[in-house]
Amino acid sequence: MDQHKISAAAFYTFVLFFFCISQSIRAQHTWQEAFKVLGIAWNPDGTLNRTIQIPMVDPSPYADSKPAPIALSQDIYLSPYSKAYIRLYIPVNPPKNKKLPLIIYLHGGDFVLFSASTVIFPNFCNDIASQFPAVVASVENQSLGIGGRDPWMEYADFSRVFLLGSSSGANIVYHAALRALDFDIRPLKIKGLLLNQAYFGGVKRTESEIRLKDDPYVALYVNDVLWSLVLPKNLNRDHEFCNPISGGTYLGRVFRLPKVYIKGDFGDPLVDRSVQLVQFLQSCRVPVYYRFNQGGFHGIELQNRTAAQQLYDDMKWFVNDVYPNLKSEDISQSQSQLHSSY
Repeated sequence: MDQHKISAAAFYTFVLFFFCISQSIRAQHTWQEAFKVLGIAWNPDGTLNRTIQIPMVDPSPYADSKPAPIALSQDIYLSPYSKAYIRLYIPVNPPKNKKLPLIIYLHGGDFVLFSASTVIFPNFCNDIASQFPAVVASVENQSLGIGGRDPWMEYADFSRVFLLGSSSGANIVYHAALRALDFDIRPLKIKGLLLNQAYFGGVKRTESEIRLKDDPYVALYVNDVLWSLVLPKNLNRDHEFCNPISGGTYLGRVFRLPKVYIKGDFGDPLVDRSVQLVQFLQSCRVPVYYRFNQGGFHGIELQNRTAAQQLYDDMKWFVNDVYPNLKSEDISQSQSQLHSSY
C-alpha cells in the first residue's frame, strides 16, 4: 500500500472519529462523555489508557523496499528500561559532502492521543525529509531527546537544529525552547522554531473559540477537559503552560528566542491564540514569520495535500534562509517574493 492510500485510510478513520466527537459533545457536556468520545479511560494508577485504534506504520529503513519509499526511517530506543523512542528519517539519497538541517518534530494529539508511528505522522515526516532535504527526529511527546549517536545522525548539522511542532506538539516546542535557553546543549544549536496550529488556551475565551465552540476537530468543551488533565493540579488555563502570554517564569527569556515561524487557519478555534502569540513575540523583538489562511481547520495539512505543500514550502524557506534579510513578516502577503528564490 503506497503512502497516499495509507493517508486515505487514515483520513476516513479520522473523519469518523471526529464526527463522533462533534455529535456527542452537542448532546452532553461532561468529562465522562469527553473521555468516551476521545477514547481514553482512567487506569487504576491514575494514568490514561488510549483505546482508539488508529492505524500505525512500521519504519522503512531500506531503499529497495516495495513500494519505493520517499525517505528512509528507523526507530531508535532511548533506553533499555523504557519504551521511549524516536523515529529517525533521512532522504533516500542523502548528500555525501553536505550536512543536513536537523528537524526535531513533536506530533499533535491533545497531549494524550497518538504516537510517532500513527500513520499520518510518518507521511508528514517522510515529506519533510525528502523535500527539504533534512534529517528528521520524530519524538514521542513524553521523551523529548535525541539519545545516543546513530550512524544516520552523521548526516545532521547540529549547528542547524529546528524544533517543529503541530498542535500540542507546538506547545511543547515553545516551552522546550524557552527552557533550553538556560542550558548548555552544545553541539546542538537551535536556530528556529516552527509552530503549526499551536495548541494554547486561556481562561478568557477568544472570538475564534466562541465562534467555533462546536468545532468537530477541537470542540471547546473537549479542550477544557484536556487542559484539566494536562495542567498542574488546582491551576487554571492561564497557567503559562497553557497561556504563553499570561505571565509566569518564562517571560524574561522570550527575547532570547531564535526566529519563529507560526502558521494558523481562521477555521480553527485555536487560531486567535496564535495571533496573540505573534503580537507578543513581535513586542519582544523576536523575529517572527507567520501565515494565517482563510478557512481551513485544525489538522488540515494531514488531510489536504495542497495545504500540506504550502506548509512544506513555508518551512523549507524558513529553514534554508532563502531570504535572510527579511524582517518580521506576514508570509502570505509576500509569497511570490519569498518563494521566487527556490
